[in-house]
Amino acid sequence: MAEAAKQHIDRIRRTKFSIGGDENPLTEDLHQAVKNLSAELYAKDVHFLMELIQNAEDNEYPEGVDPCLEFVITSDDITSTGAPATLLIFNNEKGFSEKNIESICSVGRSTKKGNRKRGYIGEKGIGFKSVFLITSRPYIFSKGYQIRFNEDPCSFCSLGYIVPEWVEQHPSLVDIQRIYGSGSSLPTTTIILPLKSDKVKPVKEQLSSVHPEVLLFLSKIKRLSIREHCQNPNLSTVNSIGIVSETDFMTRKSIDAESYTIHLSATETDSEKQCSYYMWRQKFPVKHENRVERRSEVEDWVITLAFPFGERLGRGNSSPGIYAFLPTEMVTNLPFIIQADFILASSRETILLDDIWNQGILNCVPLAFLNAFTSLVKKTDAPVSSLLPVFNFLPVKQSSYAKLNVVRESIKAKVSAEEIVPSVSHSGQKFFHRPCEVGRLVPAFWDILEKARRDKASLNNISSHGIYVLDSSFDRAENDDVLDFLGLKQVSNEWYAKCIQGCDLVRSVSEDTYVEVLLFLAENWQSLFQGTNMVKVPIIKYVVRKGVTSLSSLSDFSPRNLCFPTVKNQEWLLDWSDEFRCMSKYVFMPQTTLVVLKSCSKKETILNWLKEKIKVTTLSVSDYAKRLMENLNGDKRLVVAYAHFLHHSISKGFLSVDEGGKCCKDMPLVDNYGNVNTSRTGVLVPASQGKWISLTGSNPWRQDGYIELWEEYLSSGRFAGVLSNQKALLPFLKSYANAGDVPDITPPNAAIPALSGALRKENALLLLNWIQSNRYSLPAKFMDSVRRGSWLRTTMNGSSDYRPPSQSFYHTSSWGSILQGGSILVDIPLVDRNFYGKEIENYKEELKIAGVMFEFSQACEFVGDHLMRLAETSSMSRENVFSILKFIRYLREKFLPPDDFIRAVKNGSWLKTTTGYRSPDGAVLFSQEWKAASLISDIPFIDKDCYGEANLKGFEKELELLGVVVQFPGNHSLIVSHLKSSKLSYLTAEAMLLVLECMRLLSPRKLINLLSSSQCFKTKNGYKIPAECFIPDPEWSCLVSVFDCFPLIDESFYGSKIFSYKEELKLIGVVVQLEEAVKGFVRTFKQKATSSSCLNRDTSMSLLSCYKKLMESSHKFPEELMKSFKELQWLHTTLGDFRTPKDCILFEQDWEHLRLIANLPFIDDSSNWYGKSIYGYKKDLKSLGVTVELKQGMNHVVNSLSLPDPSRITPLGAVSLLKCVTFLLEDRFGKLPKEFLDKVSVKWVKTHAGYRCPEECLLFDNTWELEHCDGPFIDEEYYGSELKAFKKELIAIGVGNDSAKACRLLASHVYTHSDSDAISRIYRFLCKSEWKPERGASSGLIWIPSDGKWADVSSCVVYDKDKLFGTKLNVLENHYGSDEDRRLLGFFSSAFEVRASPSVEDYCALWKDWERTKERVSYDECCAFWRFVARHSYTTKADKFLSESISRLPVNTPDYNNSGGILLCEKSDVFIADDLLLKDLFTESPVFVWYPSPSIPTLSQTKLTEIYRKLGVKEISKCVEMSEAKLTVDGVKTEQGKNNLVGRGLVRLILGFLSDPSLKIEAEERSEIIHSLVSLNVLETPETISTEYTLNLPSKGEKLVAKAKRMIRWEREKEVVYAEKMEKACGKRKVLEYATCFAEVIAKGAMWQREDLIGELSELVKMAYLVEFDEEALEFLMKSKNLQVYEEDEKLISDAYSLKKT
Repeated sequence: MAEAAKQHIDRIRRTKFSIGGDENPLTEDLHQAVKNLSAELYAKDVHFLMELIQNAEDNEYPEGVDPCLEFVITSDDITSTGAPATLLIFNNEKGFSEKNIESICSVGRSTKKGNRKRGYIGEKGIGFKSVFLITSRPYIFSKGYQIRFNEDPCSFCSLGYIVPEWVEQHPSLVDIQRIYGSGSSLPTTTIILPLKSDKVKPVKEQLSSVHPEVLLFLSKIKRLSIREHCQNPNLSTVNSIGIVSETDFMTRKSIDAESYTIHLSATETDSEKQCSYYMWRQKFPVKHENRVERRSEVEDWVITLAFPFGERLGRGNSSPGIYAFLPTEMVTNLPFIIQADFILASSRETILLDDIWNQGILNCVPLAFLNAFTSLVKKTDAPVSSLLPVFNFLPVKQSSYAKLNVVRESIKAKVSAEEIVPSVSHSGQKFFHRPCEVGRLVPAFWDILEKARRDKASLNNISSHGIYVLDSSFDRAENDDVLDFLGLKQVSNEWYAKCIQGCDLVRSVSEDTYVEVLLFLAENWQSLFQGTNMVKVPIIKYVVRKGVTSLSSLSDFSPRNLCFPTVKNQEWLLDWSDEFRCMSKYVFMPQTTLVVLKSCSKKETILNWLKEKIKVTTLSVSDYAKRLMENLNGDKRLVVAYAHFLHHSISKGFLSVDEGGKCCKDMPLVDNYGNVNTSRTGVLVPASQGKWISLTGSNPWRQDGYIELWEEYLSSGRFAGVLSNQKALLPFLKSYANAGDVPDITPPNAAIPALSGALRKENALLLLNWIQSNRYSLPAKFMDSVRRGSWLRTTMNGSSDYRPPSQSFYHTSSWGSILQGGSILVDIPLVDRNFYGKEIENYKEELKIAGVMFEFSQACEFVGDHLMRLAETSSMSRENVFSILKFIRYLREKFLPPDDFIRAVKNGSWLKTTTGYRSPDGAVLFSQEWKAASLISDIPFIDKDCYGEANLKGFEKELELLGVVVQFPGNHSLIVSHLKSSKLSYLTAEAMLLVLECMRLLSPRKLINLLSSSQCFKTKNGYKIPAECFIPDPEWSCLVSVFDCFPLIDESFYGSKIFSYKEELKLIGVVVQLEEAVKGFVRTFKQKATSSSCLNRDTSMSLLSCYKKLMESSHKFPEELMKSFKELQWLHTTLGDFRTPKDCILFEQDWEHLRLIANLPFIDDSSNWYGKSIYGYKKDLKSLGVTVELKQGMNHVVNSLSLPDPSRITPLGAVSLLKCVTFLLEDRFGKLPKEFLDKVSVKWVKTHAGYRCPEECLLFDNTWELEHCDGPFIDEEYYGSELKAFKKELIAIGVGNDSAKACRLLASHVYTHSDSDAISRIYRFLCKSEWKPERGASSGLIWIPSDGKWADVSSCVVYDKDKLFGTKLNVLENHYGSDEDRRLLGFFSSAFEVRASPSVEDYCALWKDWERTKERVSYDECCAFWRFVARHSYTTKADKFLSESISRLPVNTPDYNNSGGILLCEKSDVFIADDLLLKDLFTESPVFVWYPSPSIPTLSQTKLTEIYRKLGVKEISKCVEMSEAKLTVDGVKTEQGKNNLVGRGLVRLILGFLSDPSLKIEAEERSEIIHSLVSLNVLETPETISTEYTLNLPSKGEKLVAKAKRMIRWEREKEVVYAEKMEKACGKRKVLEYATCFAEVIAKGAMWQREDLIGELSELVKMAYLVEFDEEALEFLMKSKNLQVYEEDEKLISDAYSLKKT
């Protein structure tokens, strides 16, 4: 074997590589191929280890051998190449064949190509050659071959990589065996890789990171191991691992899917881990729109999903979620693994998510998952609780990959539509339903149900309340993520009401459970049950009489009040309840319930909830009293009884004193009129026993709500068996009802009539005592009557009189006589102390409260007030005024303080002044010092004509005390306060200076404001307001010389003193500083500049001259001044307008060439304006911002650029513009302003295609293999050689020089050509540049060379595989078939989106043409067309288009043969043979759709049938009309039990079917159906029962008729079933036929109003008939179909049969 292998290697070296033989003519091609291999190899990031595992999986293995792959790395240099480490790969495959060797010695000749269907998984185009990434000399020992390859070129043929060399030694088989181990024989194939020095570490890292799940989706390799060979195992640098895969072949198979279990075990250095994976493998046909060239031979996607039961095997923190036979590095966050034939990225780390092939696979994953998930959940006998781990496979968490989240959402939608969620079952049968049909319960309610179950409560109908209930093992918080993902919601809030009532969770449970129910309702009422029918459920237990418990709902509980009295008070309350019948609505909770409630830790929650929903109270005696008071209903006898109840409850200790006080606070009382009073302010004792009547005469408190008690309160009586003595209640009422009398009672807020006149001494003293007792709560009206009433006896000058207290005095010294002696105007009344005696002295404070005055100051005020009242009625006479002054002087002389008197008269308007009568305060005693002030103000001087100047002189001090201003100094404020604005204009010099002095002393804002707006200053231009005035100053005199309009203050008029008030002048707006002068100048300057007519040559030159002087000055001038020179428009330009300096240009010769293309604003240097003298101010103009140099004036070019007609732009002008671009680029850091770009974006550049804007021009590039005339290239001959120097500038303004822009312009320009050579050059350039049109661009046109025309893209296709469209479409492969142009076909497809092949619309148009022109089509044509339809009928749009386009369809005919063609018939006359019995009846007629014969895999009958249905073809079973022949002979009734077809088993089965909640069949309807079945009479007949079938052919106007036998018939009107007599010895076919017919008849008869359910029921009945309605068999059948008969429905059956018997 070794010798033959060596000869084979020699032959390859000689014949293929010309080593020692003739030269191979293909050597040059091999050189190029090896060169490409090298480039490809090192351009890809290949995971070499995965490539080797992939190769091993693709190998072939001997029968009975477990495929094994082993990696061993060693530091031994067994190849003698100096390698630091060597990797050996051992594989027990069949070994290398000659074909394998020849393939590995070639490039691009893999033996796996085209064998994707056979299970080969390699595809990267590198395979074994990937080892050159880590080694330069790989060795292969296999089946006698001992060869190596070299990365370096062979010395004989100058080729590397693929030239084999025979290996004689180093390594030897002995060396390899030593590394492998002597315990086992060497595997068939060994690959030896001496590692490159820089690859040792990466290789060890890859070996150490091999994932334990690597074998999961490999169909061949069962064992994989990795280890390091070294003398000391402790020195190993590689993590060893051994992986074993075992498959459990207990599989479930279907047509396209199978499932099995794989057990993986991974043994590492110090641990062993295992995991089992449930595998689901399913096939899906590849859709046409997802096909790609590299998978062109694959017809089916095979998708495998792996579900790990337990912790996944792994190394590191993450595990791959997607496999392409081998693991990728994609961590998907999905709880299962996806394996399929994905197309990978070159690094093999990820799949290409945007690849259409991969998208097609991912679109199938949701259905595969659904099938796998359903199998795991439903096809098991395990209890429901064991299914929880399966539901953890649902993709609850989001993936980091958007495309996988689409898969996740699709899985969610599909699972949510499946009957997959387990519900509660009390029968042991598992029931599954759609998530939307199942509801969750609040956890607390599960606890209640569990307790109710232990209490033996009936819970069998828990799922009969409108929704299925989730199984309790699932309904847990830890499953929230899964259940939320499925969309499970809580049951409706109404469900709980139905459950509590339907399962009787109040009476049928223990008191403990009942309290739990109450707690559940209390804690969840606000969030769950508010506004639900729970209020109508009887859940409240209560006791009305001892030993009798009743129930009430929350809504019906009113008007009851649930009470919780203490044991001590209960008997007492019950005794009084007999007395008070009005308290019958107060009920009590049963004692047993109350005991459990009090022991509940959350009793407060329950009580608070009860208090919110019903009337609940913890009833004490005081609470009872309050409720009793609310229910007395105005009965005065009960009101009196109520007072006795409170009196005895307090006296016997049932109520404390405090509680009694609270109860009596609002106690209703009966007044002296016999009226019940519940709202009052106070209570009076009867008048016969009180003092109040002698003082007031009547009840003055009535308006304040005081009542007088009824005499009945003083009577004796017996209540609740307790006796009350006469007047026994009066002390109680005084203590607790506050029944009172004067002086203890609070005075009324009303006038006391008796106080309007004189009071007897005792009553006056009683009144003062009353005030004393209530001095802190005296009402206003009461006190007003006290103060104003003339009840107090006084004496005045020896005579007595009764006066109000407020006009009386109580003196304690001699000030009274002194005061009377010094006053000639006023008498003072004093309290008559002799009349009242010494007792009056005890009430001094009360007299003060009543208004009596005690102090000297008050007497003075009394005198003053009296005088002021006289002044109010008439003007005070001159004598009275002097009397006041004299009285003040008198008091001062007696050393008595006059302050109080002065204060009383000071503010009165009794003093006559020049402005009228006014108060003394603020008046002025005139003197000469006030003369100047009188000119500008209205000061109120005392009227000296009235009083006499001489008479006033002696009273200066008294006047001053009264507030009169006597002295001028320090009173400038009076001038300001009485300032007269009308007197401020045209002021004299003295008045102006006085005003300025006032300003200096006071700075009054009012004065400043008035002066600012008055023409008060005399200037050389007349009187002006201050803001218009200036005081000249040498510093800014030049400013006012420019414009002759500045008013200066007249110094000669005011004198030099005016300059001492500069600060004051500044305050009122006079310009006194440079800054203000500048503002005035600037303001005037702006006004002049705003109106250009105000500016002339002289003014402008004056401004320039002024500016120059200011600049030469050393003084720093305000920024505003400089700003005005720079920003105002005062320079005249050649454009005829005025502009700011920065917007002007001082002309120089460099600007000359730009005049033609821009309207530039040069300063007007003509003789009419500035002339040449303007250039003498060049330096000043530059400082102002005028552009004086070309380079700094590019902004002007940008703003003024205006390109003329392109024919007027000379080459020199264009070059000048490009020079400006140069300056702009330098100034703007390489970026041109948008405004400039907009202005140059017009057509002005001359190209070979005419004038174009820069964006539409190109610079010619010789490397593009184009000619100048092929596109809009700039005409360089026209512009001359100087243009080449401006390449950067041309690019900056938009001229293109890159291939991308060239592609865009040439792609639009190509349509102007009609030369095929030019068009081809442009196409090749676009193709080479990989150009594609912009998104949203029109599809364009394609050049057809043979026709010499442009064709619309919609009429073109690249290929016509079926060769059907040669005359219908432009097939591009027919026009661009040359070797040079063939690569353009792919370009047309990618760039212009030319269809690769004809579309659905094209095929439909072709079929329509056949319909018009042909009766028959050939077999090949028909197969080709429908094959295409089968591949494309997967979208709604395609289905609709096909349905609307196709009107005739192929049919099977009796004379059909492949050569004669296939007949086309109208769609309405063609049918699908869905009923084979009917098909046999009409088989001789051409009415059934055509199917290929023999069948074609790509055009299966199932697929064609689906297409025909979408096209509107109807099933024959739905189109035939059936009529039953009449029976001529009556039947014979069968005996009961002998052949009873409609028995209890059938009825029970049908009732279970009808009770399915998802069908929503109400109980009444179920009852009608069951009664119709039970009432049937079954009659046997010897006559044949036949049926006639009629088939309408609409387009032909014909009818086809056929007859068939029927065995059973149900005539509903007669309630009779006719049945043919069936022999007992009939065959099985006859039995099945009879069962089928019977099932159809029963289903149609029972469900004639619900035709959608007939088929499902028919199948059930047929199965039941075949097992002869055996009871056990029926029970199993019903459970397998999730059917059950509820307790309430059992009665239907018994009732129906009992009626039948009667």
